[in-house]
Amino acid sequence: MIRNLEQLLAVKEKYNKAMKKQTSSLLLCAGTGCMANGAEQVYNALKDELAKRDVLVTVDYLLEDGCGGITTTTTGCHGFCEMGPLVRVEPTGTLYVKVKPEDAAEIVEATVNNQVVERLLYRHPNTGEVYQRESEIPFYKYQTRVALANCGEINPEDIRNYIAHDGYQGLEKALRLSPQEVVQMINDSNLRGRGGGGFPAGRKWAIAAAQESDKKYIICNGDEGDPGAFMDRSVMEGDPHRIIEAMAIAGYAIGADEGYIYVRAEYPLAVQRLRTAIKQAQEYGLLGKDIFGSGFNFELKIKEGAGAFVCGEESALIASIEGERGMPRPKPPFPAVSGLWDKPTIINNVETLANVPEIIRKGVDWFKSIGAVKSPGTKTFALTGEVANTGLIEVPMGTTMRHVVFEIGGGVRQNKKFKAVQIGGPSGGCLVEEHFDLPLDFDSLQAAGAMVGSGGLVVMDENTCIVEIARFFMNFTQNESCGKCVLCREGTRRMLEILQKIVEGRGTEEDLDLLEEIGESVQIGSLCGLGKTAPNPVLTTLKYFREEYLAHVVEKRCPAGVCQALKRITIVADLCKGCSRCARVCPVGAIEGEIKNPFVINQEKCIKCGACIESCKFNAIVEVS
Repeated sequence: MIRNLEQLLAVKEKYNKAMKKQTSSLLLCAGTGCMANGAEQVYNALKDELAKRDVLVTVDYLLEDGCGGITTTTTGCHGFCEMGPLVRVEPTGTLYVKVKPEDAAEIVEATVNNQVVERLLYRHPNTGEVYQRESEIPFYKYQTRVALANCGEINPEDIRNYIAHDGYQGLEKALRLSPQEVVQMINDSNLRGRGGGGFPAGRKWAIAAAQESDKKYIICNGDEGDPGAFMDRSVMEGDPHRIIEAMAIAGYAIGADEGYIYVRAEYPLAVQRLRTAIKQAQEYGLLGKDIFGSGFNFELKIKEGAGAFVCGEESALIASIEGERGMPRPKPPFPAVSGLWDKPTIINNVETLANVPEIIRKGVDWFKSIGAVKSPGTKTFALTGEVANTGLIEVPMGTTMRHVVFEIGGGVRQNKKFKAVQIGGPSGGCLVEEHFDLPLDFDSLQAAGAMVGSGGLVVMDENTCIVEIARFFMNFTQNESCGKCVLCREGTRRMLEILQKIVEGRGTEEDLDLLEEIGESVQIGSLCGLGKTAPNPVLTTLKYFREEYLAHVVEKRCPAGVCQALKRITIVADLCKGCSRCARVCPVGAIEGEIKNPFVINQEKCIKCGACIESCKFNAIVEVS
């Protein structure tokens, strides 16, 4: 049991002293992405190889005055998911990518002999340059990690490892301040909600703290639902104690003694590690009664959600915890005044809370020294799409899109032409080349018609169909609409029908005007953030890529060559030998002609199945946009 700062620091000192006695350490990424790619088998193979050479030691062995040897530890997500499974060798910082179980012997042999397995090092896909150390790879080199600082560095299932990285010092310091002083620190830091809205966290805390109530609650919103977004999941999996510490600080600040971590059931690894962390924190006296001997009591529970996107909205999330269907409620009253079971409730998302312990421990000035003036701190993004380096990144607020895409991301794949970035997930907007130097912060993005959102960032190249992208996101939001608001329920359905009509080659110019009209109505008339932002991808792509929409509806042509219904298969007369092979394989009889003369395709009959292209030995049949 830890009862004071001295005991906490003693655990930290003992752990760090023990770790200095090992020869090397193999840190294996055990986030969901790497685990899906076989990280557990790699971990077992590494342990077996270390044991064969009689150099395997454990953390407990080192803590009990053991010395030497090599440890191997599973960590949270390293972020470079496309390159997983990842193994980092410490203290050299050597990073091995796409590791397989059969590579274990070579890695261990090289580690023992202070050598490097060059074939497993990262090679830049565009330039071919090879990097040995993780810190030298542009993907990592240009990041600034705060919320993700411990992910990939510590064992998320060992509280001692978290304490060794200054864990729970923020909570201990907070409990030596008054609740009002803690609220004031968060308010002065201008920490804004990282879930997408950007509302100042300190202001929300102050409202809840001012309420007179016999019961208050803290809720961590881990219901991350954007396609391709996994920032919150990675923090919960890789640094669960940080969330516990932050929630306890928030509870003390507003006068709450109970909290809920709302996490979707599709995140089983996050749920498991959070449960383990809660149990360990209770055993160490860092959760429960009289924490740090301060008289402050705080308990945590986990609520698994069913995966409804709308439950990311505060009032819908509260309804779900209460056992009701997840649907938004009219505001006011806001949750800070009347939330869970009509009690004052603070809801912050995972990433927002991940900043809290560091703000308390390092101070307001430290936090405000990072990022933009009106949006201090950092932001995590899930960088995906047609970019050389994909994965989870964290950069200071105000970093430009150019820096993210071309420095951290390494540029567009295969050096193709950049087209656009969809930022903020299905509720976000589209940014184009003219926005390269736009600061990625709450206010700048909002002015451009986009939003930070939860942090999804999809890079598109010249071969991406903008209309299909808009249709894809509209399909998602329409499916996830809870149906409470008529404009959201029916408006998104109608917008999806129009977009589907356009990509199928049946669209008209009038459809584009109708899309804008319905989209603006949905924004105005929807109750929650899902509905209000659902039209964003459509409206921004219409603004910046109207010519591409016009090509679909007027010329019946998809410039990117993606929309199947708008493709044409044609026979090049000069190459056709008149063998009739294509006509014989056509399932609908769309190919006509005479033997030894060029054949032609009846475009009205053609279903564009491609059977003729595969059958032609003379490459005379081609697909054109």
